[in-house]
Amino acid sequence: MPTEGNARRFRILLSGGGSGGHVFPAFAVSDALRQLIEERGNAVEFRFAGTADGVESELAAEAGLPYATIAARALRGRNILSKMLSVGATATGVLDALSLMLRYRPHAVFLTGGYVSAPVGIAAWLARRPIVLLQPDIEPGWTLRALTPFASKICVTHERSTERYAEGKSVVTGYPLRPGFEDLDKPLARAYFQLNGGPALLVTGAVRGAQRINDCIANQLEQWLERTQLIHISGVNDYPRLSSLRESLPAKLQSRYRLYTYMAEEMPLAMAACDLAVSRAGASVMGEYPAAGLPAVLAPLGEAGGHQRYNAELLADAGGAVVIDNDRVSDELYETTTQLLADHQRLQSMRESMLNLRRIDAARRIAEVILGVAK
Repeated sequence: MPTEGNARRFRILLSGGGSGGHVFPAFAVSDALRQLIEERGNAVEFRFAGTADGVESELAAEAGLPYATIAARALRGRNILSKMLSVGATATGVLDALSLMLRYRPHAVFLTGGYVSAPVGIAAWLARRPIVLLQPDIEPGWTLRALTPFASKICVTHERSTERYAEGKSVVTGYPLRPGFEDLDKPLARAYFQLNGGPALLVTGAVRGAQRINDCIANQLEQWLERTQLIHISGVNDYPRLSSLRESLPAKLQSRYRLYTYMAEEMPLAMAACDLAVSRAGASVMGEYPAAGLPAVLAPLGEAGGHQRYNAELLADAGGAVVIDNDRVSDELYETTTQLLADHQRLQSMRESMLNLRRIDAARRIAEVILGVAK
């Protein structure tokens, strides 16, 4: 064990963005890294690199992580001007990130995906900094695919993702969980949200919300609440509309509807409190629903190469989820969900299937991988 005089101070650069599914894992790993490094008598400091207007900037500020702004833009659509602007922003971002590398001189760079990871990863390679990638989705996005040759190690959520990599390149770690999933207690969680003994449904669109799911809830709000209690994380845009609808409900139904713009620290409790979830199929569902033993109805988005579809199919193949096509949400979501809530035997089977996928040590395992390549 190092003494105080020769203790090493690690500098770790984190980057990822565009959605909470790319940001929260970085936070979980930073917590595990801090604990692991301090256990060994050393110290650590972090920087988070992201875009100026991405959700990562808000979340990093809330987490108290020093933040560096990197220019980046999604490469979308067929419009040549849009593509040229994206390439230009990425080139500027590489210069931003290279300047950061030279100033901060990280011992390792941890990337979780999203288009901001591209310039950061290129700059890390140019600066000869070790790179560890987290592939949270079953199928990697274009950014992670492009950065694969530069990576020292790639941490994947599930064995199904290892097939595309050379032997020894990938490590199956699981999905790193935010704090709060270690000792979940369903009765205490239900008491926290003041739920009665009847069924409870979690509806979430993550940080930005899910428009089509929110519309389905809004259009049949009274019918939903007659069948189940709702914890609804709507996102910022739909919150005023749904809040107004809640105020117009009879008092008895109002008491069954808990509405939030988004949720961070309370999310593990919300998952533990509910019997079923309705959501998209972003990367976080791969780790958090199994950790909470929460069955799900998933409506994966078809954007960004359809990566959510692969996530949803894995959970469905394991028996823990039911998948609805995004364009069938308005027609099928209510009926599918309420039928499941009434089928206690099937819900229990789905819960056990989710728990079989549970892996709560992923953040620690990834921290060990990062320390293994740090220089």
